[in-house]
Formats: sequence, structure tokens, C-alpha cells
Amino acid sequence: MTSSVVRPDAPAVEEIAGQPVVLRYGSLQSEYAALREGAVLVDRSHRMRMTFEGDRRADTLTGLVTNDVDALAPGSGLYAAALTPRGKIIADVRVFARATDLLIDVPVRAAAGWVAMIRKYVNPRTTRYVDRTTASADVAVVGPRARDVVARLLSADPDSLALLPPYGHIVLPHAGSDVMIVRVPDAGAEGYELFIPETSRTSIWQGAIDLGATPGGLEVWEVARVEAGRPEWGLDIDESTIPQEANLDALHAISYTKGCYTGQETVARVHFRGHVNRHLRGLRFDTAQPAVRGAQLIDATDKPVGDVRTSVRSPRLGGIALAMVRREVEPGSSLRARWEGSDADVNVLALPFPT
Repeated sequence: MTSSVVRPDAPAVEEIAGQPVVLRYGSLQSEYAALREGAVLVDRSHRMRMTFEGDRRADTLTGLVTNDVDALAPGSGLYAAALTPRGKIIADVRVFARATDLLIDVPVRAAAGWVAMIRKYVNPRTTRYVDRTTASADVAVVGPRARDVVARLLSADPDSLALLPPYGHIVLPHAGSDVMIVRVPDAGAEGYELFIPETSRTSIWQGAIDLGATPGGLEVWEVARVEAGRPEWGLDIDESTIPQEANLDALHAISYTKGCYTGQETVARVHFRGHVNRHLRGLRFDTAQPAVRGAQLIDATDKPVGDVRTSVRSPRLGGIALAMVRREVEPGSSLRARWEGSDADVNVLALPFPT
């Protein structure tokens, strides 16, 4: 896989699954201000990208994920999960239907499990699959001015961009290559991701900056993602999680009318006859600094009722987190977070966090 663009002014970089990713370019406050008031630019190229090709591509992928890929027309897309036979999440995926193939992108931590599933279930002679990560890049522009920046950068019609549904996309030429512009809800604000050849990444990045976008790193994206209540595999969900626990119903990632798929029995049984014992919830701490990931959540009787997953410091909300909490703990409840050497009071909220 390729890494995120690292500019000389990027003071903070970390590795995710072996890939270097910029955490921030300036301050979190300035990047967050651009997200909420202007346009922030975030390189998402560390995610894995793969294409499915062949006449049976949609049918093949529909049999592997929770949502209805067969129903997609070119220019549309969806969010879904890939499951084990017991209904546990292997990866959360985004699928984009194009004229001649399907483009799938996957969180970097889920890439190995996703590839293993594909190799196990997909016959490459009937549905060809190709890893496109190294040859391509993914740059996101998010915020109230995102549409204006993308439209001017790529000579796009702003009204056409505004009409795109979630995961809908158009393809436009730019500097001798094609750019796929996807409208994405992942950061909880108007946003577009530009899927481009790797060779175009530097020019697209600089072009967006020249039009007023503020470079941002993974840290501001994580704050936005948590505020929007969107889980990511390897952080908030994993192979111990079933889709309904992760709020994938609310995120429109499950179809109950499509044909069979791996793990369907568990998902259908919960939907039609049962309930889950825990839910992904939001937490808001009484301090600016949230609890660490893995902190235990304790109720008034000192009973463990959940644990903290992604934990961030929001410039707007203070210390917040996503957490997996037992179903009897309703939004509005107060809990205590406890971790090594510290504890803090916390309020439980329904997702997404209020704007």
C-alpha cells in the first residue's frame, strides 16, 4: 500500500498497519476550524483499494457483504460489512459501481482479513480482482467550502456535486487522467473524496491548497468520524462484533431483502426475532481529555457495562469517545470510566453527537 503525502511542515506522523500517515500539519484547532467553517484536505490513501471486474462482479460481491451491490447502477455506491459465517465483522467496506468494474475500499487494519476472504470465496477466473492501492490515491475535501474547492479544482458543476447521494460519484478528466469524485458522509459534513492515479496526487493536493483548502491529518478526521458516530474496523469494531451492535442499520449498511450472503443467518435472526446485548454509543467526558482506549465503563453499582473504543479530544465538545456499551445502559445515563491510574465521569449519548 502507498502512504499519505508527507509535507515538510507535517510535524506528526505515525504508522498504521505498517503505513506512515500524517497525524496533523498544523494544530488540531486550525484544521478543525477548516472542517467546520471552510474546507480541510485529508489524504486517505493509506486505505486499501481493489477492483472487481467481469460480468458477474456485482453478483459475486453481493454474496459477500451485507448490502445489495446488485442494485447499484454505475455512478452509485454503498456502505457494507463483510462477515464471518457466524455473522462477525471482518471488514467494513465502501463499494462504488462504475461502468466497467466495482471499486471497493477498506480500512487499512481490515485489509488482511478482507483479502483472505476474497481469496477464499472468489474465483478469479469468473470475477477478476486486482489490488489498486499502490497505483491510486484518495484525497478527501470536507467542510462548508468543500464543494466550491472541488468544483473549481476539477471544473465540475457545483449543482451536480450537490445532487450526488451518499457514495454517488462522477468521473471527470483532469490533466490527462480521470478523477472520480465521490460524495461521502463519513466525516459528518459535506465532503468529497477524489480517487485519482498516484501520479496525480501531488498536483491535486497542491491545487486544492491553492484554492483555499487547509491541509489536515488523520487526527482531525478521527475527531470528525467520532462526532459523526461512524465506527472503523480495528478500532471500534472487529471480529467479535455483529453488524447491529455497530449501528450498521442506522448507517444503511444492511439489506434485509437481498439474496443470501456469508453471515446472513445471524444478522437476520437479530433483526426479525431478537436483539443485541450491546450497542455502539457516544461518550462525553467531564474533562477535555478523554479516557484511553480500552478503559472500562462502570455503572453506579460498580458493575462493568462496557469499554471505550476510539477516544479523541474535540475542539467543540471536549473529551469524547465511541464505546461499546451494554444495551440496558440508555442514552442519558452517567457512568464512570476507569483505566490505569485514572478515572472520569462520563455521559452516554446516542450517535451521532449533537451538532
